[in-house]
Amino acid sequence: MLNIITARDLIYRYNSMRSRDEQSENDAALNGINVDIKQGEFVTIIGHNGSGKSTLAKHFNALLLPSSGTVLVDGIDTRNGDMVWNIRQTAGMVFQNPDNQLVASVVEEDVAFGPENLGIPPQNIRERVDEALRAVGMIEYAKKAPHLLSGGQKQRVAIAGIIAMRPKCIILDEATAMLDPSGRQEVMNTVKKLNREEGITIVNITHYMDEAVDADRVIVMDHGTIVMNGTPREVFKNVELLKRLGLDVPQVTELAYLIRKDGYDIPVNILTVDEMVELICRL
Repeated sequence: MLNIITARDLIYRYNSMRSRDEQSENDAALNGINVDIKQGEFVTIIGHNGSGKSTLAKHFNALLLPSSGTVLVDGIDTRNGDMVWNIRQTAGMVFQNPDNQLVASVVEEDVAFGPENLGIPPQNIRERVDEALRAVGMIEYAKKAPHLLSGGQKQRVAIAGIIAMRPKCIILDEATAMLDPSGRQEVMNTVKKLNREEGITIVNITHYMDEAVDADRVIVMDHGTIVMNGTPREVFKNVELLKRLGLDVPQVTELAYLIRKDGYDIPVNILTVDEMVELICRL
């Protein structure tokens, strides 16, 4: 399977205006990142505040450029200024606050904004808008005003705006952080469907451990480095290490960890309620 995103020896310094002699490793928001994200994967990136996860996400569509090292998006070097539009068409980004991403007074006009800027013919824009709104379950809201929608619905419209540009990858930078549990579930159901049915690569930066359970892979960041990279089971079985890093684990995994500490011989890498119910019944 081909890589849609590749980072090699990626270092990023926010104070890069300082001379090289004045810089140190402690200045680096990202420090020697090496990571591959394959086409069609669902990858979740977690880490405490300041760990570098959002900084890394912004490198994936050239909002930030490496201080040193390389980031390739669909084979394009992000430092190639002539290809920035191609990169952002390939890897679309959804941010934390949906209100900051909605630019029109009608839902369908907002979704059309990206394709219009790409110079897509009007008849094709109509097709793309309808397809995108259907993909996120918002076609019946096409004529509505965005300010009348719930937070989860607004974020789904923002995702539709990205889909209408036909990206290969969607990056969600804490896109569910400002939503209530219902809104978070709406958005996560939408991106899972896009990944499963459309083959769109998903990179989800989040504080919510339960969002990571269904990912293909979980990347854990700390102080600008990747400290763990594996399947959800491989990562979340390290309960004590994750807690030392200031992170939680899924609630069911935490329960399994506590039961094991009480002397019961059960696996600690349980991720779902169904798995826990089956285990308790066997006990």
